[in-house]
Amino acid sequence: MSAIDSKTQRSSLPRSERVPPHAYFVGSAVFHYLGPSFAVLLFARVPVAGVAWLRIVSAALVFALWRRPWRAFLAAARPAQATMLALGGVFAAMNYCFYRAIAELPLGTVAAIEFAGPVALALAGARSARNLAALVLTVGGVYLLMEVRFAGAQHAFAWAFANAVLFTLYILLAHAVSRSDPATSPIDRLGAAMIVAGVVISPFGFRDAAPALFDPIALGAGIAVGVSSSVIPYVFDQLAMSRLPRSTYALFVALLPATAVIIGVVVLRQMPSALDMLGVLLVAAGVAFHRPPA
Repeated sequence: MSAIDSKTQRSSLPRSERVPPHAYFVGSAVFHYLGPSFAVLLFARVPVAGVAWLRIVSAALVFALWRRPWRAFLAAARPAQATMLALGGVFAAMNYCFYRAIAELPLGTVAAIEFAGPVALALAGARSARNLAALVLTVGGVYLLMEVRFAGAQHAFAWAFANAVLFTLYILLAHAVSRSDPATSPIDRLGAAMIVAGVVISPFGFRDAAPALFDPIALGAGIAVGVSSSVIPYVFDQLAMSRLPRSTYALFVALLPATAVIIGVVVLRQMPSALDMLGVLLVAAGVAFHRPPA
């Protein structure tokens, strides 16, 4: 195919598909922890459960106004609807556990633990010596980033490991949602799942969030956290997942502990050690070395 034909073919694609899927993942990786880093600062004004409620419900309202996602839910087949409902439940539980963890542990540590589940998904899809070597590099880097110390805050580690399990379920379900119904947009299906999450989280977080509804600063910060944590990165995830194999996406998740360390430095002043920096370099090398299936 000539260069002119290739350019013509690219220009005929929808705008969202002209961007490489890896670029969407990088955007998701940045916002995945940028929003939570601001949430840590919000904990001084709103309890943990209230912050989780503000994040999910504000994101659900954005999707409701932007996409009217209930139309995609009603138009979908029963299996696709079940997947959206399950993803909504996972969103609610995962975000609650995640915030309980980062309230007491460094963001980079929680991110490294979060990677434990996706390792298995990436290993299941390695299927080549090159990709297995890439997985070894990334796991080694994440191991250095973890520096897990179980002295004190055992309950916080329990929340972190629960979040890791739920994050693995998120990858499985979100990947399924991205491909479950060709007749509707994956972003609309994501929005439907987020509205479900808002309903599920309300009994657990509304009471703690209620005072923030009358505090303009806390309310504005909560909405900003919702947009930066649950709208932008999850939309980018859907755009990447619809075009990447699940195992490749799972390996790219290794970028998250590295971005968490960097964002922890910039926003929270959580300074990394020399081992942390070596871990970041190993993770970057592993992801760069990986090649998705043809």
